[in-house]
Amino acid sequence: MDELAGIVARGAERIGLPLDGTLVLAVSGGADSMALLHGAARLVETDASHWQLTVAHLDHRLRPDSAEDASFVTDAAAALRLPSEMRRTDVAALARAEGRSIEEAGREARYRFLDDVAPDAALIATAHTADDAVETVLLNLLRGAGLAGARGIPARRGRVVRPLLGERRAALRALLEAGGVDFRDDPSNADPAYLRNRVRGELLPLLEALRPGSVERIRRFARLAADDDALLDDLAAAELARRTGVDGAIDWHDPPPPALGRRVLRIAVGEPSPNAERLEALVEAAAGEHGGVTIELGGSRVASVRGRRVHIG
Repeated sequence: MDELAGIVARGAERIGLPLDGTLVLAVSGGADSMALLHGAARLVETDASHWQLTVAHLDHRLRPDSAEDASFVTDAAAALRLPSEMRRTDVAALARAEGRSIEEAGREARYRFLDDVAPDAALIATAHTADDAVETVLLNLLRGAGLAGARGIPARRGRVVRPLLGERRAALRALLEAGGVDFRDDPSNADPAYLRNRVRGELLPLLEALRPGSVERIRRFARLAADDDALLDDLAAAELARRTGVDGAIDWHDPPPPALGRRVLRIAVGEPSPNAERLEALVEAAAGEHGGVTIELGGSRVASVRGRRVHIG
């Protein structure tokens, strides 16, 4: 377990994660999350960290045996003398009710649960790996995302931290097997009905076969994209402040370059970001000569454009 502890410690240092305070570990029972659990627990056991660890598991109820995963995680936490929090959520019903994909509904339910479990000052650690980050970059590019999508998965966002983001999935699994640590495989991760699974099982191996080291090169591209994206966001925020009047309207009489203009309006709209089509419609309306245009932005939000002045409501 010392190797796993070293991996977690290096990941924590890389993202500026303090080695004290409350840390909630998101543990599914899969290999990646069990590596995070055992590595973090070993750091505490050897006094290399002073984290107060809590294990959190959400049962999505997507498989008949999903309750067994919850029991497995509960037992693993107990064996390490760590407290655990469990919740059962019918993700399929949520997806139907909200008109979302199961993946989207599951992700939203997980982070909502983790926020509920974690005290206000606590950080939340997930077990995303380098493979997850590269899969996300490729999926975003396949969906036509811009530079923001090329960033992949951030190592830290708000109070969510990802200390394993620099590690390959296969290497973590090998360490668990060598150490005799059990983990559970979710069969849905091999279901080709999900595009991510095909990227994971078919596209990534093909890229590595065509050009060994492809995963690491894509990770490097994502890091560079993240730096560029952050700089452009800073420029756009300053430009938005300069253009916003006391009435909250954004002056668009002298439009900025398109790349900057899209970001200015995206930041003005806020989260969740409008999709590419809606954002492009807003950019075109803002720069046009219209007597009045209203653009639906999703989430009950609208933008009205009057005389090259944009109001977000």
